Amino acid sequence: MKWRCEWCGKPHEENDPPCDNCGHGSFEKAIVREPSYETVDTGPTYVWACPNCGREHVKNSPPCSRCGNPDLEKVEQDYADVERDLETSSWLEVARPYAPAFFVVAVVIALFATGVVPLSAIPGLGTPAPPEAPDAPGNGSEAAGIDLEAVELAVHDQLEAERSAAASREYDDGLAAFAEFRNRQLVVAADEGVEPDDMPPLNAFDPTCGEETPTGGAITLGDSIDAYDDEPELATAISVAIQSESAIEGGSAFVAEGLDVHVADGTVFVYYLTC
Repeated sequence: MKWRCEWCGKPHEENDPPCDNCGHGSFEKAIVREPSYETVDTGPTYVWACPNCGREHVKNSPPCSRCGNPDLEKVEQDYADVERDLETSSWLEVARPYAPAFFVVAVVIALFATGVVPLSAIPGLGTPAPPEAPDAPGNGSEAAGIDLEAVELAVHDQLEAERSAAASREYDDGLAAFAEFRNRQLVVAADEGVEPDDMPPLNAFDPTCGEETPTGGAITLGDSIDAYDDEPELATAISVAIQSESAIEGGSAFVAEGLDVHVADGTVFVYYLTC
């Protein structure tokens, strides 16, 4: 509304008389007056404070609701406490209680970043488990009452007894796991009369020699498992067979070895590796 009739006051959008209400021929600008307000000073607000604990009460109704003091004092209300309560803490103040935890996390990250602690120390991020050896006929743990796993360690001990201290080799579980996998592949191939499957990658078994190609191969004993009375006797036969195969046993520069013994249909299958 911008215009109104000077006579009856009816509002019009445009200055286009006559007035459609009373027919008056003159309009005037409509002025909207803003209301004015006066502020009133109501003076200070008083509360009743406990002189003992400082608790404020809106009425003089002792005892104090906090500490039970029987006396209250009339004081002017101070809003400083309210303003202080509304103040927000800085990020530094919020984080201060967690500073020790932040420090520990930073140290751990630094240890991993500098390589002092390898990522393999974290479960799930270390070296993956080697592939499981395939199923094969026969047994790789016990045959004819002989503990084949004990025979494997006994072979290593007998070979070590024949070596000088400078040519000593440790028994490597990675090489032994690879030997077991490959030995079972050969047992399956012999049973089915087919060519053995391809060898798995050596590094999947995490051997001591890493990517280096080991020396070794398969040995089949001429006698059946029934020709041996116990673990030491079978271990001796395998040790002699390994030493007789110079291309398998290797030279004095090797530092680790591992083997697998498997028996199927009475035949003793051996796979030996060294690096």
